[in-house]
Amino acid sequence: MGRQQPTFKPYNQHQLMLLPPSLEELIPKDHACRVVNDVINKISLEPLNAAYHTTGSSSYHPQMLLKVLVYGYVSNIYSSRKLEAACKESIYFMFLSSMSYPDHNTINRFRGVRLKNALRAVFEQVVELLAVEGFLSIEEVYTDGTKIEASANKYTFVWKKAIATNKEKMKKQLAHIWEYAQSVAASEDNLPDPPDLTTINKEKVQQTVDKLNQVLSGKGNLDKKMRAKLGYVTKHYPANIERYEKQEAILGERNSYSKTDPDATFMRLKEDHMKNGQLKPAYNVQISTSNQFIVNYSIHSNTTDTNTLAEHIEQHENSFGAAPKCITADAGYGSEENYTLLEGKNVTAYVKYGLFDKRQSRNYNSKHPFSADKLFYNAAADHYICPMGQKMRYVGNSRRKTVTGFEQTARLYKAINCQGCPLNGVCHKSKGERIIQVNVNLERLKKQADELLKSEEGIEKRKKRCFDVEPVFGNIKGNHGFRRFMLRGKQKVEIEWGLLAIAQNIRKKAA
Repeated sequence: MGRQQPTFKPYNQHQLMLLPPSLEELIPKDHACRVVNDVINKISLEPLNAAYHTTGSSSYHPQMLLKVLVYGYVSNIYSSRKLEAACKESIYFMFLSSMSYPDHNTINRFRGVRLKNALRAVFEQVVELLAVEGFLSIEEVYTDGTKIEASANKYTFVWKKAIATNKEKMKKQLAHIWEYAQSVAASEDNLPDPPDLTTINKEKVQQTVDKLNQVLSGKGNLDKKMRAKLGYVTKHYPANIERYEKQEAILGERNSYSKTDPDATFMRLKEDHMKNGQLKPAYNVQISTSNQFIVNYSIHSNTTDTNTLAEHIEQHENSFGAAPKCITADAGYGSEENYTLLEGKNVTAYVKYGLFDKRQSRNYNSKHPFSADKLFYNAAADHYICPMGQKMRYVGNSRRKTVTGFEQTARLYKAINCQGCPLNGVCHKSKGERIIQVNVNLERLKKQADELLKSEEGIEKRKKRCFDVEPVFGNIKGNHGFRRFMLRGKQKVEIEWGLLAIAQNIRKKAA
């Protein structure tokens, strides 16, 4: 008896269909591409339409391109060439593009040029739509930042310290040659006055070089080394100082930038694959979230979170007409400037300061028994009492400005006599009398922060911050593999992160 043949389902690639299936039938009802389609259909594209010319040949519809681009970021496809291929290979992209096949140049030009002045408005409409549907709150947000590597060469850089060092070398070399010129032409009555090289610029360097050549020209007995130095200085110094001044203009308040992306600053990244804390060109990305939806974002070249909050809040005001009513953030934002800013805007600030967590430790008081905040203050007489019971009297104020120009004022209190005190060396480490600085305004703001953070609502918000804003970065960088920008320049990086923010919100809504 022969072996029984297995039974297979019919398979015929050339079978004709009376009613071929549509893309609508092939895509599940709850698929993310449908959410992208519904959300983009509900928002106004008037800001995007303004980026197109009214004359000339027809263009792909911006609504279609926006859907393709957003769904690409939802599904971890960031390359314009891969998006071009997906429009021909994926039923989800075919559904969104309505069987249109834009090439990678069209997609890239749409992302880098057309969206330049329109994407922020698109993002804001998506946020407001989600707020109306009850998914998020625009008024109560959680703020944090992360550093993401720029699309720049990490070996072509400019450092502010290197420029300062080279300028000092130039000053010393010019001063050295001038001293030699004075010794050579000491007998001449018309010897020019020596230049002031306290600070140097392009004009001063050029004038100094011209004077040196004027004094030393025609002198036949010049030292060969000095003649060579003068030739080098004449040839290179004016061009070098001009280059340094241009670089300093790009640097601004920063310490470094990449030559291939001047907006990117060198920062230490936690996700360094070399595991050696290598500095890389990067951007500081700030976001505010609500229920893990991104409400606001801003891109910065500052390496620290402290100096980004003012600009970030300003962006929130520009987007939604007012600052948030409540903000929760970690100790990276707890500065006098930020507390003052939030107080002035009537924002309830659940923001930690630097020592907040340490002060909650039971061992803090025993480890720092003589710190300034432990000393007794007599408000009526305006003096502190040192650990030995002696008065520390007010002796004046100390003022300093931060890198952002914010002025801080501290009151100084000095001990009367620390010589021979049994606590000398333990109470303080200075050689003379102990002086403490008390920033009255900052201490007042810290006290307000303490009261808010230790309240029931504050404790709840501190707990929620850890699983509201931080997982958003983890999701984008870890789960969706976005650890490096593809575009260069701050303006284009903002477009790229805006697409990521929209994609994050749509993914969250779809979930």
